[in-house]
Amino acid sequence: MAKITQKDINDAVWKACDTFRGSIDPSVYKDYVLTMLFLKYLSDVHDDKYEAHLKKYSGDKERAHRAMKHERFVVPAHSHFKFLYESRNEGNIGELINIALTDLEEANREKLYSEDGAGIFQNIDFNTSKLGEPKDKNTRLKNLLLDFNKEALDLRPSHLEGNDIIGGAYMFLIENFASDAGKKAGEFFTPKEVSTLIAKLTKSKPGSRICDPTCGSGSLLIKACEEVGSDNFSLYGQEANGSTWALAVMNMFLHGFDNATIRWGDTIRNPKLKEGDMLMKFDTVVANPPFSLDKWGKVEDKEGDKTTISYDPETDKYNRFWRGVPPKSKGDWAFISHMIETLNEQGKAGVVVPHGVLFRGSSEGRIRQRTIEENLLEAVIGLPANLFFGTGIPAAILIFNKAKGVSSSASLSCRQGVENRNFLFIDASKHYESAKNQNKLRQSDIEKIVTTYRDFAAGKLQPGVVEDKFSYVSTADEIKENDYNLNIPRYVDTFEEEAEVDIAAVQKEIEKLEDELVKVQKEIDQYLNQLVK
Repeated sequence: MAKITQKDINDAVWKACDTFRGSIDPSVYKDYVLTMLFLKYLSDVHDDKYEAHLKKYSGDKERAHRAMKHERFVVPAHSHFKFLYESRNEGNIGELINIALTDLEEANREKLYSEDGAGIFQNIDFNTSKLGEPKDKNTRLKNLLLDFNKEALDLRPSHLEGNDIIGGAYMFLIENFASDAGKKAGEFFTPKEVSTLIAKLTKSKPGSRICDPTCGSGSLLIKACEEVGSDNFSLYGQEANGSTWALAVMNMFLHGFDNATIRWGDTIRNPKLKEGDMLMKFDTVVANPPFSLDKWGKVEDKEGDKTTISYDPETDKYNRFWRGVPPKSKGDWAFISHMIETLNEQGKAGVVVPHGVLFRGSSEGRIRQRTIEENLLEAVIGLPANLFFGTGIPAAILIFNKAKGVSSSASLSCRQGVENRNFLFIDASKHYESAKNQNKLRQSDIEKIVTTYRDFAAGKLQPGVVEDKFSYVSTADEIKENDYNLNIPRYVDTFEEEAEVDIAAVQKEIEKLEDELVKVQKEIDQYLNQLVK
């Protein structure tokens, strides 16, 4: 029997979405399809392992069942996809799926519960009116089970072309849901080309701790670990939205990252990634936080005349905002401050930001100035417009590097320990491929940015223009002269000269057109005279 390919599975899971299309919003039904994919995967792996144990123990079912208790996941009989498929015509099929998921969580508490006691399926309800009136809901769930029972979705590892196919299908679905979901998509997915670019710019060494404090469904975190070049790394993430947190946890398991730590909660008000009472430190921190998040900080609970402040960034117990507290309507620098404070002494951070972060004044300007004076900022990279789901505005990537002070270059100056106090600016806004719904970075665009950055980090680029209209190396003094404004056109000359106008040629063209107009007018007059006769 031919092995099932990535394309086979991608096509089959995308077809399974037809059950919901047109009647339910993609931002809602994505959770149902992705959860069913996860359940089907665990069920099929269970069957594959059970068959292998039966063969090993010469058909002894008791020994095979005993061996199954030590497998990666325990799948209770009524949590198995096969049981749900056989129950597909039951009037309470939604309730049966809910029970199956709850019992699956209970049987795998260490894996499927967070440290706070939240189960990954607690935010999903297959028995909800969101899926329609009881009769319509039952029909949809029956069709979903029928679709996942097809041969193309036999997810037993022995039937698949490769181990990473399931993770690939999950990412394929998330990406396509993001494309369909429009504005809401930015909450759970960073386009894979942008994730790849950030992962390459912050390339982690083997043994690294890698973190995404606003991890969404985990796509950026997975891209970051793929750049390590070995399996020697540990992954950490936190996500505020409960449903999206569950997607990230499932994503990690489907990619085989069982030891990843993904926590649910608000990273600013309630950071969960800690060692004792201190924030955990990382080698690499990557993030695509919500752009200019309103009401990100202070929480005031009013009860009658009494006001209780349950969180205030001014008195943050981790002292993350010692450089300054960002305005309450713009959370960008709050996330950046958190990222910088969770880097270890060799750590590097890559973050996607709206351009306002580069030049807005007040407290944001003061925080920006301090990060520049501390020599933490390394690069500012302007991206093309319309790259992200849900917003057409252009964004930028900022790279912060705790180890920037002395470059790792073999150049003479760096061997002598001379501090690198320069900053790289790249304007990549014109380097992209235009696609139907949004623009995309091509591989060549990514390579051009990464090569320029790595040359800068290695001390190969001198202050001044590196490549006309693309890259520029600024000194600290130059940024100071610009009042710590990082707006890219101040450094990379983006002015496009208009082509010179040849007045004589234009005059000749006008005369020629006027002659032709006279001839056409004569012809029209002749036709009109003939009509009158």
